[in-house]
Amino acid sequence: MTVQSDNERRRPETAGESSVTETMESAQTTGTAGTEVTDEQGGLERKMSARHLTMISLGGVIGTGLFLSSGYTIHQAGPFGAILAYGIGSLLVYFIMLSLGELSVAMPYAGSFHLYAKRFIGPGTAFTIAVLYWLNWAVALASEFTAAGLLMQRWFPDSPAWIWSAVFIVVVFLLNILSVRLYGESEFWFASIKVIAIIAFIVVGLFAIFGIIPIKGYSHAPLFGNFVSEGLLPNGIIPIFSTLLTVVFAFSGTEVVGVAAGETKDPQKAIPKAVHTTVLRLAIFFIGSIAVMSALIPWQKAGVDTSPFVLVFQSIGMPFAGDIMNFVVLTAVLSAANSGLYVCSRMVWSLAKEHMIPSALAKTNFHGVPVFAVLFSMAGSLLALLSSVVAASTVYLALVAVSGLATLVVWASVSVCHMLFRKRWISEGHSVSELRYKAPGYPFVPIAAIVMCVGALVLVVLDPSQRSTLLYMIPFVALCYVAYYASEAWRRRRNGKR
Repeated sequence: MTVQSDNERRRPETAGESSVTETMESAQTTGTAGTEVTDEQGGLERKMSARHLTMISLGGVIGTGLFLSSGYTIHQAGPFGAILAYGIGSLLVYFIMLSLGELSVAMPYAGSFHLYAKRFIGPGTAFTIAVLYWLNWAVALASEFTAAGLLMQRWFPDSPAWIWSAVFIVVVFLLNILSVRLYGESEFWFASIKVIAIIAFIVVGLFAIFGIIPIKGYSHAPLFGNFVSEGLLPNGIIPIFSTLLTVVFAFSGTEVVGVAAGETKDPQKAIPKAVHTTVLRLAIFFIGSIAVMSALIPWQKAGVDTSPFVLVFQSIGMPFAGDIMNFVVLTAVLSAANSGLYVCSRMVWSLAKEHMIPSALAKTNFHGVPVFAVLFSMAGSLLALLSSVVAASTVYLALVAVSGLATLVVWASVSVCHMLFRKRWISEGHSVSELRYKAPGYPFVPIAAIVMCVGALVLVVLDPSQRSTLLYMIPFVALCYVAYYASEAWRRRRNGKR
């Protein structure tokens, strides 16, 4: 539990100094009164609805990992092993989302992760988590812009990829800078295209599996023979654990619900709905897609050269299958970039609001958009993009390595904060029944999530291809702590405190 200084207590506008009770009362008033702008939100507006929140979470997860790389998971772990790996990943995400749901309903603030960490763990940890999460999305944002340019070359092979990347940079920037509702609405439609494509894939795939429509290479209904053609686990059980890490990272992005909670109308109703519907849909979409792929494509032929979605659509004779999926993947890339800039800017805004970085970055325009935070985040992603061109084997490699484990760190911190929140809530004389939303299965849910996150980190140590990530991660985390406490010491010294 963080002990606060007198200097911190004189800043009543920050979110981390009041008791849990006072914070919850403020959140409930904001959520039920339908207030668009609050002082505590620092000018951010509550304009997003439950449908925006759900699609934002889905949009942050469903991307190239499913559309392009899922074949690799099947090839490595086999059909049943891939489904098992995605099932375990779905369970971890569900546990994290339940904890995040309780915290976000109680304290719906933009940039929620580090605010929870500041309140229940400590300010140094809060600063580190925010920086890691910002870097994670900034690096991802840079890669999405690169991917978008390359995808456009399928239709315009003679055009330079950088021109298309620049066009999409401008588009994503405008969607984020104009208003939060425009961002939410655009992300809703971006995500909707991906969801429609997945549903169509699963439905058409089931028709092919049961022989309702013909599929190339089969004179009869394929059914599920590919699942057991060489045993349930043709490559053994070890590949399940090696692919599990990939699966966990594929689900990163669901936690965006917590970041967007501070700009959601009626968070007491919207957040729990988004939590449950998001995880259920993700489980159906990911596991359903993997099951269809595994039934129709022999696992030995599933790889990364061609999207499994394209292979299936081409096998049933769908015209322009490659172009259709190129459009869907392009939409997925733009959706991820859209979410990435939003998350980055809210992390910067929240850090500035908490006086951990210059307060000027917390200023908002008349639409409630933190303009300077958006500009700062876009600049950071463009620098990451530049480093991928001029220093790909040094600076960019280090950035990718450090950002790779950020999701696991954030998830673990959410579970820890959930447990500490409950402990503090009870110690203030309240009962669990007073909570507007309480995560079922407490304390098993946060404990299981922490164990699974630690298990994923163990997999990083055991995987030679991932092990070097820790060599960058550990010193970077230490540097974040040093930077925070050094800046705090300088601030106190400047204010005349010794």
